[in-house]
Formats: sequence, C-alpha cells, structure tokens
Amino acid sequence: MAVIPRLDALGPSNTFRSHRVDEVTGVDGTALAELSLAPGLYVKRSIAKMRNARPMPLSVRIDRIAAAGARFLRTVDGVSLDEHERRVSQASGVALSVVREASQAIVRTAAAVGESVRRARPLGTDDDWHDVSSAGAVWTRRGDVLAVQAPGNHPATHAAWLEALALGYRVAVRPSRREPFTPYRLVQALRMSGFGTDQVTFLPTDHTVAREFVDTADLALVYGGSDAVARYRDRGDVLVQGPGRSKVLIADGDWAEHVETVVSSVAGFGGTACVNASAVLVDGEAAAFAKELARRLAEVAVLPPASDAAVLPAFSVERAREIETYLRSELNGGELLSGGELLETLPGGGAVLRPAVVLLDRPDPSRLGIELPFPCVWVAPWSPADGITPLRHSLTVTAITGDDELLASLIEETTIGNLHIGDRPTHEMRPGLPHDGHLAEFLMRSKTVIRGDFAHH
Repeated sequence: MAVIPRLDALGPSNTFRSHRVDEVTGVDGTALAELSLAPGLYVKRSIAKMRNARPMPLSVRIDRIAAAGARFLRTVDGVSLDEHERRVSQASGVALSVVREASQAIVRTAAAVGESVRRARPLGTDDDWHDVSSAGAVWTRRGDVLAVQAPGNHPATHAAWLEALALGYRVAVRPSRREPFTPYRLVQALRMSGFGTDQVTFLPTDHTVAREFVDTADLALVYGGSDAVARYRDRGDVLVQGPGRSKVLIADGDWAEHVETVVSSVAGFGGTACVNASAVLVDGEAAAFAKELARRLAEVAVLPPASDAAVLPAFSVERAREIETYLRSELNGGELLSGGELLETLPGGGAVLRPAVVLLDRPDPSRLGIELPFPCVWVAPWSPADGITPLRHSLTVTAITGDDELLASLIEETTIGNLHIGDRPTHEMRPGLPHDGHLAEFLMRSKTVIRGDFAHH
C-alpha cells in the first residue's frame, strides 16, 4: 500500500507538523495526502516574524523567482513534475492536460515577472529612492506581508502572487484544502532557489483561522465566491478575486463565423477559470446559435481527469449532483440544451458534467451572472437597444463588432475588467498584461521624495 504524503506547514523558522490534520481526497474518494492544520497562534507568530524580515534587492528577487519557475518543472522534494500534476488532477478534478498547461503558465509568469512589475509601475516613478536626484516619486509597498487565501479550482492562479514577492512583499499562502499541492511545490521551489523561509510560507489552516490569517497580514489577496466579495467589500486592505462572469457579444449579425471563438471561450481550461465565458449575447438568431454551440460542445469527450485526452473537470458524485440541481433550479423557463444526460458517473469513481447551454428569451442580467465550475453558458438574444447593461460586471468581454461607439462604451464601463475585440477568446491572457487590473495597483503606492542640500558637520 502506497504511503500517503504528509504536507506540513512551512513556517518562517521551522516545518510545523500539527496533530490536527485534514485528509486531501481525490474526486474518486482516494486519499491523496494529509494536510497539517496550523493553529491561529502559529499563524500570528509566523506573520509577525515575516514582517521583521528584510526583502532581498529587486534584481535578486526577480532572478530567483525565474529560477524557481524552472525548478518547478524538475523534481521537488522527491516528487517529479508528472507525479505532481497527476496528484493535482486527482485532487481538483481539473483535467490533466489543463493542469500541465497551468504548470507552464506558472513558469512563463515566473520568467516574465520582472517585466510584469516594470509594466505596472507608473511612469515618472523610480523603484529605488537612491535614483531620485533632486525631486521625484518612488514606488513603494503599502505593507510588508501579503496573505494569499488561495483557491483550489485552477493551479495557474498561484502565478499571480509571484508579483508580490517580486515587489518585496513577504508572502504567506493559505492553500485550498481541496488542492494544496501546487502552492506547496511552488513555495518549496522558491526556497530551493534562494528565498529565505521568512520570505514565503505555506500555512494551511481550518476555516476558523482563515479570518485571523487575513486580519494579521498587512494586505490580503482572497479568492472566493459572492460571499467573499460581500464579506470584504468595504476593506481597502483586502483584494477579492471573485467570480469572473466573462461574456461574449456577437454584434455583427453573422454568428456562424464565430462559433469556434465561443467554444474556446466556454470550454478552454475545461471551463474552470474565471476568464471562461458563462454568457453569450447574440444580435441575430440566438436560438440557432445556441443549438449549434450545444452541438459543438457535445463533441467534447467525457473522460476521467487523469486521461491525457480529458478536457472536462470531474467532481465527487455528490458535488456534481449539487451543481446540476442548482442549475436546473435556476432555469426559470430557459431551455437546457445538452448532449444526453448532464451528469455522467466515471467508472473509477467521481462524475463529470457535460457542457450545458441554456437558451434564454431575453438578456436577463440576473441569469447572465450565474457562473458554474464546468462549461455552462447562458445564451440570450441582444439588440443595440439593450445597450451594454447585460454585459456589466464581467471580468472579460469579447466583443465581436466593428461599432466604435459600442466598443468605446465597453472600454469606459467601470465594471468590465478587460475587453477583447474580435475573435479573441475570453481566456486569452499574456504575462505583463493586467488580469483584473495589475496586482501592483493594490500592493503599491507612489511617494514623493525631495532632496535638499545636506551639510556634514
């Protein structure tokens, strides 16, 4: 019988093995690891110790983050990349091909982190106050320790906090108990590449300590659903990465040419990312478009997540049933288009939800805002008279239109994070470009420095 690995807390001065553990299980119910749960006092002391640590020089941090990205692809703590990726797929249900792409995304982000933080820095500011000759502005941190309350839906989300490390923050990661393997490996890779144990830590806790974890740090990056958004809405020291609710607008009247872009937007990454499209608005024959989209999505094979050809995410059977029940309860007259049964159990345990297309009779914002963790998309008719109201509150909007006035209003709309013009999938991202704004906009501020003559006595 295989030995189940133990993932201990990686604190600033020691590895902490707690008598309180949480079992990490695969979507098929297999035990994959034991996760040590750190108590609140250990978390508080760890963050205090990190606050007193001094960051390395900027160029050293950037070189070591790039080195950690390369290290991530090699054997870390006796675990090969292939073994790691299979474990992540088993635990999260994310298809193995998607996990492999996420590993490469982490490496690309680590390699480009210097350029990313340089692009985010306001023009007219310097990184180092020594560079100010008489008067100028310096880009400085708003705090010393960033707490990251990580998600378990997609491993590539861990690429984001590397920018904070590059900017001189000490970073404490509270992993998702669903998928702790990616942050554990990344923290170890960073330490193996020269980051001190007081610069980056891995601090698993139970839910009762989660609020304390956020409150103890100077700033926090929190991933979560609408409840997390509501909880931290008024906190200037907490940045919430909530639902994406990304959308596609086909406003040129000829939808047939753009089905491929929509299929990619909905099912790319297995439909697990916040940048996947969960709504499509069509100026023209919305019903015909929805039927063709459903036909194309029905071609995606249903396979166990560890299969090389898998795309769709897997869940425990109970969780899959919950999601299906919720979807059906929200139809309210919408027509569910799906190839065969929505839920299909897997032979070895767990279940997959087939892609779902729901056809609405109007662009109802309340249903266009529903986002589920598998390829599920709401399709509605749209006309210029509807304006941009149904597209508000979207992380990304792909707008297939040549209407400059419409594009201008989408750019100016404050609740839309990113605009893709033409046949560019909603999930298209590049290192150095903001995802939901630059993370540095939250982490940093500009400070004036004015020098006068200073006579030595």
